[in-house]
Amino acid sequence: MQLTEVTTPQLARDFIRVNVELYKDDPNYFRPLDKDINEVFDASKNKAFRFGEAVRWILKNDQGKLIGRIAAFVNKKYKNKGDDVPVGGIGFFDCINDQLAADMLFDVAKHWLMQKGMQAMDGPINFGERDRWWGLIVEGFQPPLYCMNYNKPYYKELFERYGFKNFFNQICFGLDPKKELSQKILDRHAQLKENPAFRSSYINKKQLEKFAADFTIVYNKAWAGHGGLKELKKEQVLTMFKKMKPVMDEKLVWFVYHNQDPIAIFVNLPDLNQWFKYLNGKFDLWHKLKFLWIKKTRKNHRFTGLVFGIVPEFQGMGVDAFIINESKFVIQPQTDYTEYEMQWIGEFNPKMINVVENFGDTFRTRKLVTYRYLFDQTKEFKPHPVIL
Repeated sequence: MQLTEVTTPQLARDFIRVNVELYKDDPNYFRPLDKDINEVFDASKNKAFRFGEAVRWILKNDQGKLIGRIAAFVNKKYKNKGDDVPVGGIGFFDCINDQLAADMLFDVAKHWLMQKGMQAMDGPINFGERDRWWGLIVEGFQPPLYCMNYNKPYYKELFERYGFKNFFNQICFGLDPKKELSQKILDRHAQLKENPAFRSSYINKKQLEKFAADFTIVYNKAWAGHGGLKELKKEQVLTMFKKMKPVMDEKLVWFVYHNQDPIAIFVNLPDLNQWFKYLNGKFDLWHKLKFLWIKKTRKNHRFTGLVFGIVPEFQGMGVDAFIINESKFVIQPQTDYTEYEMQWIGEFNPKMINVVENFGDTFRTRKLVTYRYLFDQTKEFKPHPVIL
């Protein structure tokens, strides 16, 4: 077997081809857009390079066939609550079902990270934000959401035989958006609906700057500091909203206000994989035009939850029930969506898990795992602490 560091455009294409070759016969596999992978390793596109660096390798067998890949990265901004050693990351791992091959990939990443001063590695994670390419699927091997990892079931054994341990579980939830919510949700919604100080609104694409400011206020109060998430600036959110605008469905992005103050956000998008799966990973000018035609002619019946947050002073008051039921009044009669799945929630956040489980007929759609490997195997392993 031969390991090769990715240093040329051709090797970068081979890095993508590993994934395509290993999954080409899997009916649940959606080929990611090549650009979404390449941009992770492009310093002009990925802001994480301001605080770290990344490297990739591919693995071939003795006949020259591609059989594996891995990336490793260090990021000064990557920290989890309770970390007492510097931790690097690995991601974009793919491998045939061969422990020796997997060990070669894990070893080369470990040795590179050790040279960078790291004492542990987490994986599979992203070199960047946690809403993309994060975690190993261990339950629920259905087609992935946009920019969600997808892997073979045997990857779990490859990780654990090497010595990785479960750092935290990531749970995804689904529900039938056409069904009625639980009576508890309806009752709690009715209580706040009687109070004129509370109102809801879905986003207006013509007022993105206003809604970006509202999103920033809620996000920074509700999420910044949790699980390594950093504060956002309004300009960052506005840029994000502008990028989302071509695929944004206004009726899926919701805000709650108390008087004039934004206090809750519920951000969803159509599942882009339902359109991108027809593009075979390409997004050049021709495929962009093809995408627009597909988007116009093929209805998307699936949407996905990206962000749900309530500012701390209004948590526990029924605002979660209020925003969910308010959105239901619009989504159910005015849209074609029949499937809904939320992006993952860490089990270290039991409050948020409890909120989602109280929506009504929610069910767990898949479980992913973020693993950790301590380079000093005599050191005590500590899972991610619970957020109280």
